[in-house]
Amino acid sequence: MNDSVDSQGPPATADGSSPFGNWIGQRTLITGGLGFIGSNLAIRLSQLGARVTIIDSLIPQYGGNLFNLNGHEDAVHINLSDIRDRYSLEALLKGKDVIFNLAGQTSHLDSMHDPETDLAINGTAQLSLLEICRRVNPEARIVFASTRQIYGKPQYLPVDEAHPIEPVDVNGINKLSAELYHRLYADVYGLSTRILRLTNTIGPRMRIRDARQTFVGIWLRQLLASEPIEVWGGEQLRDFNDVEDVVDALLMAASLDELASTPYNLGSHERLSLRELAELMIRLHGSGEIRLMSFPAERKKIDIGDYYSCYDRFQRDAGWQPSRSLEATLERTLAYYRQHQSHYL
Repeated sequence: MNDSVDSQGPPATADGSSPFGNWIGQRTLITGGLGFIGSNLAIRLSQLGARVTIIDSLIPQYGGNLFNLNGHEDAVHINLSDIRDRYSLEALLKGKDVIFNLAGQTSHLDSMHDPETDLAINGTAQLSLLEICRRVNPEARIVFASTRQIYGKPQYLPVDEAHPIEPVDVNGINKLSAELYHRLYADVYGLSTRILRLTNTIGPRMRIRDARQTFVGIWLRQLLASEPIEVWGGEQLRDFNDVEDVVDALLMAASLDELASTPYNLGSHERLSLRELAELMIRLHGSGEIRLMSFPAERKKIDIGDYYSCYDRFQRDAGWQPSRSLEATLERTLAYYRQHQSHYL
């Protein structure tokens, strides 16, 4: 049975149409499909009538969780493999209409501690995927999930796509390389690639056991465990997207025929400081406290300060805009983890 606190997008009509294209019978592949965004996308695609295949390695550090598809397992095909494995990847890429390329190493600090692994996942494996597609499935449409981290410390706000690119960590450099590979294979080989630069994405199914995926996850765990929320700094401004708004954006990017291969920002018109976010979470939960802390030295070096995005270009070209409020997203997310937190610890 589907989770009572789960919230999905508009369903397809009888003829398969939806605000995000006709997905009935579409053969889709999601790399990293047992992770946070990938699993929410897989559920939506299955509800829209798509044939969904998932690749996920379930390596503990990277966020994949079989419970993310609880109640929806029979609607998708799960392949436990690693995108670094070229042989299994080739077989899975064949015959797919749309490839949602979401697999990646997301921890900025881990990328500094183990840069070679970050390069293998976020760089080399991305190039391999594109090269395999060029050989065995050049007609597929590929949607790549990139990150705001490639901009580095903002020189102006909101950050638009014309902003200088100055990554502050290994993860940002490798994600930028992956973007450039996707653009190159579109320009030189004619592959149909689309790139979305995601900001802070939150919602049900995100990782909460640590801060490898998002600091909001560890804050949720602390809140539910009646521990103080540890806020480093506190005055930094951020924007946030509900995972369902991000799924909307991924579906739009995949379904629109006339869309540029150059990157698009996602973002939100709601911006608040980290301290204000922690206070909002405490208010919605009904209890809690904040512990303001100084940045650890190794994190301070790669912190980007204030950041929020301008998403006007994607709104103009695709018609996308975030439709879920931050407060509604946090309420739904808190409800989800009150019910299911044991599966995420």
